[in-house]
Amino acid sequence: MLPSALEMVRQLIAAPSVSSPDRRFDQSNRGVIDRLAEWAAELGFAVRIESLPGDASKANLIATLGAGDDGLVLSGHTDTVPYNAERWTDDPFELTERGGKLYGLGAADMKSFFAAALHAVERFDPAALRQPITILGTADEESTMNGARALAASGERFGRYAIIGEPTGLQPIRKHKGVFYVQVAVGGKAGHASHPALGVNAIEGVQRVLVALQAWRDTIGDRYFDEEFEVPTPTLNFGRISGGDSPNRICDACTLDVDVRLLPGMKREAVVSELHARVANALDGGPWTFDLRAVGGHADAFSGPTDAGFSTAVETLCGCSAKSALFGTEAPYLAELGLQTLVLGAGDIAVAHQPDEYVTMAAIERATDVYTKLIQRFCTDSP
Repeated sequence: MLPSALEMVRQLIAAPSVSSPDRRFDQSNRGVIDRLAEWAAELGFAVRIESLPGDASKANLIATLGAGDDGLVLSGHTDTVPYNAERWTDDPFELTERGGKLYGLGAADMKSFFAAALHAVERFDPAALRQPITILGTADEESTMNGARALAASGERFGRYAIIGEPTGLQPIRKHKGVFYVQVAVGGKAGHASHPALGVNAIEGVQRVLVALQAWRDTIGDRYFDEEFEVPTPTLNFGRISGGDSPNRICDACTLDVDVRLLPGMKREAVVSELHARVANALDGGPWTFDLRAVGGHADAFSGPTDAGFSTAVETLCGCSAKSALFGTEAPYLAELGLQTLVLGAGDIAVAHQPDEYVTMAAIERATDVYTKLIQRFCTDSP
């Protein structure tokens, strides 16, 4: 018998699993994976733990109950973003109940998903399954997407339908934007600040780059527009500028880090090429050098399942229509494996990635009921 959902969330939050491109913050997810594997085995799942290529500290969980080719996959990531402990009211790794809310790092995004999914499975007799249930727990969704990439690279067929339990307020998400990061590194020449002609100020070069990229951002909506999104155009966010070491020295190197959000149908490689051309034009004829490249992980845009019947069935079971989202998920990688995929989970994305993240017990219980209906529909009622 599984622990209560509350206790499961408590134990998962207590297992740190931060993923970050910055090695100072990056952690293993094996504590979460091993605990999930233990609970899944108790329910009779056949459990596999697969380390990521080149990094034994990170792993994916693949747990299957039943047999067949057209089952249901319930998928979630096991990692969290980094945190600022001093901004939390309580210890982010200790589940705290306050005012009907459960606070903790990953409470909404998305460790509570696993408690809901496993408790939904516990309601079924494995012998009654006509199609299998597969639980996937991935690594590094919040940084490199390497867990989902490894699954996609395997080419393994896990089922026919998939639900990713990211926090959506239990309203299905059928399409979302893509995201990737670009870094522009501008080179100059150091010199004494008292004689500007002796150097080349890289910060001034980045100033030109900013103007050029702002102009691109202001016009891109004329070419790409999707009214189904709350923000119907691609977006460009200038997230960080870094350069210089002293006011009395001409800066010889400056970098600009940019967050780019793409609509479905836009190609990341084409956008990188276009941005490169804009930067080259902005610095043309000047004394600067530059390099522009995509950095870190990325999530492709997701245009939704091709099986309209799947979307309709999930909407009917949830009692609400599917919508679009501005954030990225692992859906494109599952779709690459042939899975008809929707995103559907407890909690609110608005409280994710910030201090005092929370989910309510009522939301977890409702998610458990929804996942139970989905299992019933796709794993026991299927012909």
